[in-house]
Amino acid sequence: KSWLDSGLKPRAVTRDLDWGIPVQVDGDDGKVLYVWFEAPIGYISSTKEWAQNNNKDWEHYWKNPKTNLIHFIGKDNIVFHCIIFPIMLKMFGDFILPKNVPANEFLNLEGDKISTSKNWAVWLHEYLIEFPNMQDVLRYVLTATCPETKDNDFTWKEFQTRNNSELVAIYGNFTNRVLSLIDKYYEGKIPNPKIVNDSDNETLKEVVSLKNDMESNLNEFKFREALRNLIGIARLGNKHLADNEPWKIKNENPERVEQILKTSFEIVTYLAVLSEPFLPFTSEKLKKMIGLNKTGWSNLDNLGSEIDFNFTITNKEMLFRRIEGSEIEFQIDKLKKGL
Repeated sequence: KSWLDSGLKPRAVTRDLDWGIPVQVDGDDGKVLYVWFEAPIGYISSTKEWAQNNNKDWEHYWKNPKTNLIHFIGKDNIVFHCIIFPIMLKMFGDFILPKNVPANEFLNLEGDKISTSKNWAVWLHEYLIEFPNMQDVLRYVLTATCPETKDNDFTWKEFQTRNNSELVAIYGNFTNRVLSLIDKYYEGKIPNPKIVNDSDNETLKEVVSLKNDMESNLNEFKFREALRNLIGIARLGNKHLADNEPWKIKNENPERVEQILKTSFEIVTYLAVLSEPFLPFTSEKLKKMIGLNKTGWSNLDNLGSEIDFNFTITNKEMLFRRIEGSEIEFQIDKLKKGL
């Protein structure tokens, strides 16, 4: 905005470097294109290459008014994606322009700027070895701490807290309790009572409201808020079970227990589908656990018809495991030793 307010001024698009795309300038050798002048053009050339390899028309994407071009970037690249690249697109043919440029602030690590040269970083290949089958946990925490509006900090302690207090204690605990109770009371068959309690309907309305909020936040690129909506659905599920305590009334009111667990299972179903953007591996696993392999986001408005009441639940394993303090101390020590 300050650039526009003060008026655009000439800006050099070459640098004096011994690597890069050479630029022939009379009387001045050693010039190359500035990387952020030429790099966005790679978005188009990579689309061209993909289209050629897949028998597609690249212009259908870059010159189609119905295409939405979204740039997800860091704040240090705003100028190039909001001013320079759009000008280039406008000057050379009927290219579409970016519709939105969600720009994040900076994410620090344990209070300091991330630096790969100083080994002050979390290396993904090491993470996958030291936390096997926990890709979704890292996705979850990175989304929860995403610096959408201001600089933020990734810490291993918060990583542990969010995993143990949210994914394990809320999300995982709820899904495990529901599936375990259905297995215990109905030999894994999902209950399907003819009458639904009014309070259960109110709970499901709250779930749908959170689902709608989540969709809106995703469409507006507010991923942290969308993630809060997702874990909010799991919180509702936990509250529904805690308030109704089906284990206490199984003998005297079996019909009510069926209603409670049917509603709880529907909430699990919502979680299985809605988790896909943030927890893709968990979403796929949970869908298989509840017999919901083909249900996608577009089916959520008719979720009741998607439940297979002939399916038998046999897998009730916890979706997440607790992270011990010793594991976190190891990661912190490793960072310090790498300096």
